[in-house]
Amino acid sequence: MDIHRLVVFCKVIELQSFTKAAEAVLLTQPTVSEHIRALEESLGEKLIDRLGREILPTPAGKVLYQYAREIIGLRDKAVQALERFKGNLSGTLHIGASTIPGTYILPRLIGSFKARYPSIQITLRIASSGEVVQKILDGGVEFGMIGAKWDEKRIILEEAYSDELVLIVYPGHPWEGRESVSLEELAEIPFVLRERTSGTRIVMSRALEAAGLQASRLNIVAEMGSTEAVRQSVKAKIGITLISRYAVEEDLASGALIGVQLDDVRIHRPFYVAQRKNRELSPLCAAFLEHLRSDAGGETE
Repeated sequence: MDIHRLVVFCKVIELQSFTKAAEAVLLTQPTVSEHIRALEESLGEKLIDRLGREILPTPAGKVLYQYAREIIGLRDKAVQALERFKGNLSGTLHIGASTIPGTYILPRLIGSFKARYPSIQITLRIASSGEVVQKILDGGVEFGMIGAKWDEKRIILEEAYSDELVLIVYPGHPWEGRESVSLEELAEIPFVLRERTSGTRIVMSRALEAAGLQASRLNIVAEMGSTEAVRQSVKAKIGITLISRYAVEEDLASGALIGVQLDDVRIHRPFYVAQRKNRELSPLCAAFLEHLRSDAGGETE
């Protein structure tokens, strides 16, 4: 079985397009179609259904895709291991991250890591914590960094870095200048939140409930799909929010947003490195995690 044909097959399945797959693997569309035809002929099974413009794997195609991914991954690990043995490191690493670590922590780490190993490629996919966990389980990313403890037996979590959720209001809000506000007052004010699978929202809800305020009592006027949208919503005076300090440090320093203390409530949270249990890491991933742990350890000293 030709491994190059398996690479082409996987691209067609993942991109659901012969044209896009051809662009991704630097081949012509007829050549991609010929690779799929030859693969189907050698296996004696139809692997892909062409339903108009829709491209879907057949039941046999779904089975092959899972094994093909493992074969390609094993090939990449072997190449990386040999390169590292020679003192080099190369290849591509796919990482998933929730919004805050993906925006404010990992880019810096990726930059310093690539400075040491310039020939590597790193793809960072930012999504909600729930989506990142699913990508880890599906094999779409090798590891992820998320902002909430996730109850999934197939996932291993390791604490790395920390954050604080701060209550912010816009300039001119009635709470500007207040030393602190109570939880009961918090329930009365229009509130802007992330979506339900967001790590920020999960941590906030748990902390408020532990302090005696059910999250369901909040006057939620808008739910946003990103931290940036929440931040801009507060600036637009739609409502107030609890948000990562990483995301608003510059706004707080400039006065574009105002921080207000909650009575007797501090919401601190760790970020977690999430990996699939019993999955062997590629040499590139292992080296990057070593780099991450070294940086995280230095931050806490």
